[in-house]
Amino acid sequence: MTEPADRKQRVRAAFNRAAPSYNSAAAVQREICQQLLALARAHPPQAPVSTLVDAGCGTGVGAGALLDWLQPTQHLAIDFAAAMLRQPGHPARARLLCADLEALPIGDAQVDALWSSLALQWCNPATALHEIGRVLRPGGRAWIATLGPDTLHELRGAFAGIDHARHVIDFHPATHWHQCASDAGLRVRATRHPPTAATATTLKGLLRDIKAIGADQVGDGRRRAPLGRQAWQTLQTRYEKHRRADGLLPATYDVILLALEKPA
Repeated sequence: MTEPADRKQRVRAAFNRAAPSYNSAAAVQREICQQLLALARAHPPQAPVSTLVDAGCGTGVGAGALLDWLQPTQHLAIDFAAAMLRQPGHPARARLLCADLEALPIGDAQVDALWSSLALQWCNPATALHEIGRVLRPGGRAWIATLGPDTLHELRGAFAGIDHARHVIDFHPATHWHQCASDAGLRVRATRHPPTAATATTLKGLLRDIKAIGADQVGDGRRRAPLGRQAWQTLQTRYEKHRRADGLLPATYDVILLALEKPA
């Protein structure tokens, strides 16, 4: 089953709102793109890439180095938030497509390589990986960065007991992604879990950056009104225990990197 339409609409709206501020707050996203590129270079295509897909391309963060490396004939940049596609910085030769990653507008076995960084966590893993398996040519490669269940654990713990709302979405573990990949006819060539964290000097700044990249959508059970003053003070006090020696507050991203192959 795909994600409920109303949740998908909320997530799309959040990313459309975040588009103008995304690049200024996307330090972690850039870091993860570099990590994913390192994995891709360790598990490269076995033949020249004609068609490359950037699935969930956002504002084009990370595309430059990928294109310089692969030199594809055709580059399809796909995102379901139209405002992301309108931001400057997308490669000039990119064909920009506004579409759902659970229903890629691409024919069967048309893609040599697919890249997706921090997009599939918003999708149903089984549906999204089935689509990737469908569009890849035999022997094609896919490199995916998504998030695991320990993501934003500091925030989840700090909010515990303050209210009954959800403040962090439920992320799937690597084992679930492995199973979905196998079910989609894809072979897992490698998995990495690089330690990654966003940082800020204040909790308010940390939450502002999370919102600025559109990642504040948690679906059903989300808080619909601002926290009261006492609840906010409790949250700040609890989060302070995570302050690092360098004076910064971290927000952990439980990164899962996958290198996948469609068997020839």
